[in-house]
Amino acid sequence: MKTGFVSIFGKPNAGKSTLLNTLLGEKLAIVSHKVQTTRHRIKGILTEKDYQIVFSDTPGIIEPKYKLHEKMMLSVKSSIEDADVCLLMLDANDALEENDKLFDSLKLKTPALVVLNKIDKTPEEKLKEAVLFFKNKPYCSKVIGISAKKGLCVDKLIETLLYYLPEGEPFFEGNEITDLSTKFFVAEIIREKIFLFYEEEIPYHATVVVQEFKEKETLTKIRADIVVQRETQKGIMLGEAGKMIKKLGTQSRMEIEKFLNRKVFLELFVKVRPKWREDELYLKEYGY
Repeated sequence: MKTGFVSIFGKPNAGKSTLLNTLLGEKLAIVSHKVQTTRHRIKGILTEKDYQIVFSDTPGIIEPKYKLHEKMMLSVKSSIEDADVCLLMLDANDALEENDKLFDSLKLKTPALVVLNKIDKTPEEKLKEAVLFFKNKPYCSKVIGISAKKGLCVDKLIETLLYYLPEGEPFFEGNEITDLSTKFFVAEIIREKIFLFYEEEIPYHATVVVQEFKEKETLTKIRADIVVQRETQKGIMLGEAGKMIKKLGTQSRMEIEKFLNRKVFLELFVKVRPKWREDELYLKEYGY
């Protein structure tokens, strides 16, 4: 049996979270057109009869501007250290030199596949150019083109991964697809809706903390805090006469109900914590 850890790296918006969701056939990682949506390392476990691959979706690689960014980049570092194989992912239409510099800076010691994403939206000449550009790079074991969103050539990607993975016993039993808690995913669903409904600034200044998660006979009761940095941001979160927070609560509740497959009672509260992204104690409390 082939088993191992595969970590997915790349710039923000390369399609890493979309790929994880496609590989598992489940929505584990939240997705947004805005950059830096992923803040945590999210493990997804793909188990078949003759293999088990533990994928890690990692935050997009950036130059840290504050402590939260530093924590995000530490999770990237830990994913490099325990990977058996790395996937170096980029939008095939993106600047090749920029990605080359980024991939080279990771100083990988394991096999790495360069994954050209969005091949369905890339001219053939551009694809050929990208393959030729990466195939002889010292960090690159192989170049593969896919469409994470449409699932194109994902089977070929898995087949190639299996060639590089070691043999061994599975790390996880049964039908587990992640090692993260339900509370974590509930918070992520709410955070995804914040990215969807609010303007550029708010999602990056906000985080979500589930304070109560009680499973009752007929429903699950959830109370969550949305943490922002300033009073003005709290006002934007609430909206005129509370319209925005109500919309956020309704849409989040509907998706959480689908995720849990049961009725949910959801309460949202907005809390102001100045400079929480720079505060070590707050970051620890909020799971970073």
